[in-house]
Amino acid sequence: MADYTSVKTEEIESNPVLNAEEQKLKDKQEWVKNFRLKFCVRPEFEITKNMIHDDGTLNQDYFRPPKGLKKEEARKWTDVEKSLLIQGIEQYGIGHFGEISKELLPKWSTNDLRVKCIRLIGRQNLQLYRDWKGNEDSIMKEYERNKKIGLKYGAWKQGVLVYDDAGFVEKELTGQEPIVSQDMEMD
Repeated sequence: MADYTSVKTEEIESNPVLNAEEQKLKDKQEWVKNFRLKFCVRPEFEITKNMIHDDGTLNQDYFRPPKGLKKEEARKWTDVEKSLLIQGIEQYGIGHFGEISKELLPKWSTNDLRVKCIRLIGRQNLQLYRDWKGNEDSIMKEYERNKKIGLKYGAWKQGVLVYDDAGFVEKELTGQEPIVSQDMEMD
């Protein structure tokens, strides 16, 4: 079977005598163009008027980033920000990333902070930590505990504990509460 990608559209359109495969490709391209003409341009959405050309071919410029678009500056997670996240966990608890973002780390989204917390505590699923408050030492103890469980069951992936299919990790986790010391509180 021929590779359709090797046949150029211009060659097909300029050649009046087409073999069966070329005709099939031309028919397919015409179907795509007609489909685009029917569904791509939507009068109720002004932005779609330049998506395709009048013949149904794609307007490649439409899909390019606008000129002068400033790239989002890459942010680095620093020790200062890590300390602020720990302070937020101590003050608001895990799961309260909106408050932590608003009060302590406004340049970081709630999802960014959730992912950073996953790495910090070493557990992919934070549900058992909901509202848990801890300082740097207790967070480090939880990280080490999670790592130990993960290594024991082969469930330490990418630096975090993940659940295993057999349920051993979940059983071990639900049989133990997170480490609670005098300087932490559970809500």
